[in-house]
Amino acid sequence: MKEEFAKQILTWKYEAPYDFYNNEESSESLKELLDHPYYAVVNQSNELVGFFCIGSAAQVPYGYTMGAYSEDINDIGIGMNPGLTGQGFGAAFFSFILSYIQETYKGDSIRLTVAVFNERAIHLYTKLGFVKKMKFTRESTDFMTMVKNFSA
Repeated sequence: MKEEFAKQILTWKYEAPYDFYNNEESSESLKELLDHPYYAVVNQSNELVGFFCIGSAAQVPYGYTMGAYSEDINDIGIGMNPGLTGQGFGAAFFSFILSYIQETYKGDSIRLTVAVFNERAIHLYTKLGFVKKMKFTRESTDFMTMVKNFSA
Protein backbone atom coordinates (compact mmCIF):
# COMPACT_ATOMS: atom_id res chain seq x y z
CA MET A 1 0.00 0.00 0.00
CA LYS A 2 1.46 3.31 -1.09
CA GLU A 3 0.65 6.46 0.87
CA GLU A 4 -1.00 8.09 -2.16
CA PHE A 5 -3.42 5.14 -2.48
CA ALA A 6 -4.10 5.05 1.26
CA LYS A 7 -5.01 8.74 1.19
CA GLN A 8 -7.36 8.15 -1.74
CA ILE A 9 -9.09 5.29 0.09
CA LEU A 10 -9.68 7.51 3.12
CA THR A 11 -11.59 10.00 0.94
CA TRP A 12 -13.92 7.40 -0.57
CA LYS A 13 -17.58 8.04 0.22
CA TYR A 14 -20.20 5.35 -0.29
CA GLU A 15 -23.93 6.06 -0.64
CA ALA A 16 -26.33 4.82 2.06
CA PRO A 17 -26.58 2.17 3.33
CA TYR A 18 -22.99 1.45 2.33
CA ASP A 19 -21.80 4.66 4.01
CA PHE A 20 -21.23 2.33 6.95
CA TYR A 21 -17.91 1.60 5.19
CA ASN A 22 -16.80 5.23 4.92
CA ASN A 23 -13.45 5.90 6.54
CA GLU A 24 -12.37 8.80 8.67
CA GLU A 25 -9.58 10.91 7.24
CA SER A 26 -7.13 10.93 10.14
CA SER A 27 -3.51 10.17 10.86
CA GLU A 28 -4.64 7.04 12.76
CA SER A 29 -6.60 5.75 9.76
CA LEU A 30 -3.66 6.44 7.45
CA LYS A 31 -1.32 4.62 9.84
CA GLU A 32 -3.70 1.62 9.88
CA LEU A 33 -3.57 1.32 6.09
CA LEU A 34 0.20 1.76 5.89
CA ASP A 35 1.35 -0.27 8.91
CA HIS A 36 -0.83 -3.36 8.49
CA PRO A 37 -1.08 -5.86 5.63
CA TYR A 38 -3.22 -3.75 3.28
CA TYR A 39 -2.74 -4.06 -0.47
CA ALA A 40 -3.84 -1.69 -3.23
CA VAL A 41 -5.47 -3.17 -6.34
CA VAL A 42 -4.84 -1.08 -9.45
CA ASN A 43 -5.81 -1.41 -13.09
CA GLN A 44 -3.48 -1.37 -16.10
CA SER A 45 -3.40 2.45 -15.95
CA ASN A 46 -2.25 2.32 -12.30
CA GLU A 47 -5.62 3.72 -11.15
CA LEU A 48 -6.86 2.54 -7.76
CA VAL A 49 -9.67 0.02 -8.15
CA GLY A 50 -9.81 -1.19 -4.55
CA PHE A 51 -7.88 -2.76 -1.74
CA PHE A 52 -7.74 -5.80 0.47
CA CYS A 53 -6.27 -6.64 3.85
CA ILE A 54 -5.22 -9.88 5.50
CA GLY A 55 -5.21 -11.15 9.07
CA SER A 56 -6.46 -9.31 12.13
CA ALA A 57 -6.91 -6.08 10.12
CA ALA A 58 -9.79 -7.86 8.36
CA GLN A 59 -11.55 -8.84 11.59
CA VAL A 60 -14.15 -7.03 13.68
CA PRO A 61 -12.40 -6.93 17.09
CA TYR A 62 -15.63 -7.60 19.01
CA GLY A 63 -15.95 -10.90 17.13
CA TYR A 64 -13.17 -12.35 19.30
CA THR A 65 -15.37 -12.20 22.39
CA MET A 66 -18.09 -14.03 20.46
CA GLY A 67 -15.74 -16.79 19.24
CA ALA A 68 -16.01 -15.74 15.60
CA TYR A 69 -12.27 -16.15 15.02
CA SER A 70 -11.54 -19.24 17.12
CA GLU A 71 -10.60 -21.33 14.06
CA ASP A 72 -7.11 -20.82 12.66
CA ILE A 73 -8.12 -19.45 9.24
CA ASN A 74 -6.68 -16.53 7.26
CA ASP A 75 -9.03 -13.55 7.25
CA ILE A 76 -9.57 -11.17 4.35
CA GLY A 77 -11.25 -7.81 4.02
CA ILE A 78 -11.90 -5.98 0.76
CA GLY A 79 -13.01 -2.58 -0.41
CA MET A 80 -13.82 -1.36 -3.90
CA ASN A 81 -13.71 2.20 -5.18
CA PRO A 82 -17.27 3.47 -4.65
CA GLY A 83 -17.37 4.77 -8.23
CA LEU A 84 -17.10 1.16 -9.41
CA THR A 85 -19.54 -0.57 -7.05
CA GLY A 86 -22.89 -1.91 -8.18
CA GLN A 87 -21.79 -2.17 -11.82
CA GLY A 88 -21.00 -5.89 -12.04
CA PHE A 89 -17.25 -5.59 -11.43
CA GLY A 90 -17.32 -7.30 -8.02
CA ALA A 91 -16.86 -10.89 -9.19
CA ALA A 92 -13.79 -10.12 -11.33
CA PHE A 93 -12.32 -7.86 -8.62
CA PHE A 94 -12.75 -10.35 -5.78
CA SER A 95 -11.77 -13.37 -7.93
CA PHE A 96 -8.48 -11.61 -8.74
CA ILE A 97 -7.85 -11.08 -5.02
CA LEU A 98 -8.79 -14.66 -4.12
CA SER A 99 -6.36 -16.01 -6.73
CA TYR A 100 -3.59 -13.91 -5.25
CA ILE A 101 -4.44 -15.06 -1.71
CA GLN A 102 -4.55 -18.71 -2.70
CA GLU A 103 -1.14 -18.47 -4.39
CA THR A 104 0.53 -16.34 -1.70
CA TYR A 105 -0.80 -17.45 1.67
CA LYS A 106 -0.88 -20.89 3.21
CA GLY A 107 -4.16 -22.43 4.17
CA ASP A 108 -7.01 -24.37 2.67
CA SER A 109 -9.63 -21.82 3.68
CA ILE A 110 -10.21 -18.10 3.94
CA ARG A 111 -12.70 -16.23 6.11
CA LEU A 112 -14.32 -12.83 5.80
CA THR A 113 -16.63 -10.81 7.99
CA VAL A 114 -19.49 -8.87 6.43
CA ALA A 115 -22.25 -6.65 7.79
CA VAL A 116 -25.50 -8.62 7.41
CA PHE A 117 -27.32 -5.69 5.76
CA ASN A 118 -24.84 -5.85 2.86
CA GLU A 119 -26.89 -8.31 0.82
CA ARG A 120 -25.12 -7.30 -2.39
CA ALA A 121 -21.75 -8.41 -0.98
CA ILE A 122 -23.18 -11.57 0.60
CA HIS A 123 -24.66 -12.54 -2.77
CA LEU A 124 -21.24 -12.10 -4.40
CA TYR A 125 -19.42 -14.04 -1.67
CA THR A 126 -21.91 -16.91 -1.91
CA LYS A 127 -21.53 -16.94 -5.71
CA LEU A 128 -17.75 -17.25 -5.24
CA GLY A 129 -18.06 -20.24 -2.91
CA PHE A 130 -18.22 -18.71 0.57
CA VAL A 131 -20.48 -20.38 3.13
CA LYS A 132 -22.20 -18.56 5.98
CA LYS A 133 -20.77 -19.53 9.37
CA MET A 134 -21.47 -17.38 12.40
CA LYS A 135 -23.45 -14.24 13.21
CA PHE A 136 -22.72 -11.75 15.97
CA THR A 137 -23.93 -8.27 16.86
CA ARG A 138 -21.82 -5.28 17.78
CA GLU A 139 -23.85 -2.31 18.97
CA SER A 140 -26.60 -1.95 16.34
CA THR A 141 -24.80 -3.83 13.53
CA ASP A 142 -25.18 -7.53 12.80
CA PHE A 143 -22.12 -9.23 11.31
CA MET A 144 -21.56 -12.63 9.77
CA THR A 145 -18.44 -14.64 9.07
CA MET A 146 -18.24 -16.61 5.85
CA VAL A 147 -15.64 -19.20 4.87
CA LYS A 148 -14.40 -20.45 1.51
CA ASN A 149 -12.61 -23.77 1.33
CA PHE A 150 -10.07 -23.72 -1.50
CA SER A 151 -9.58 -27.50 -1.50
CA ALA A 152 -13.27 -28.24 -2.12
